[in-house]
Amino acid sequence: MSAPSYAVRVAEDPADREACFAVRKEVFVVEQGVPQEIEYDAHDAGAVHVLAVREDGRPLGTGRLLYGEAAAARTDGDLSVGALGRLAVTQEARGLGVGVALVRAIEDAARARGLTAVDLHAQTHAMGFYERLGYVAYGAEFPDAGIPHRAMRRAL
Repeated sequence: MSAPSYAVRVAEDPADREACFAVRKEVFVVEQGVPQEIEYDAHDAGAVHVLAVREDGRPLGTGRLLYGEAAAARTDGDLSVGALGRLAVTQEARGLGVGVALVRAIEDAARARGLTAVDLHAQTHAMGFYERLGYVAYGAEFPDAGIPHRAMRRAL
């Protein structure tokens, strides 16, 4: 059986955004036990959300880009740096390259907004994934939603 083909796009309509939130709920809230009340935040409204979908329309993954003032707290006030976050891939889609495609789409969205780098807070078990994509860890490990994380950055 061949792997399903998929497409990645910016989630511009309400149905796409709802699909992004559904993937985040499945991965973060259900699988990882992140409290729902902290999974969704005020930054969702102004973020660039990307969505990976199968040919049949089923969502496979999502991620978001914060930029400008929304990203400033995560980037030490540097408005030229975006913040990649909420990257989530469904169990069925892991190992198919969906995560890589989502990260690259977020980086493209950052470049389109004139950003020079992208920061992220990686769960420590996922650091190798981001390192393979050119991200470099900095700073000490810290907990987020009870999960160990490290800050990482990639220049664009």
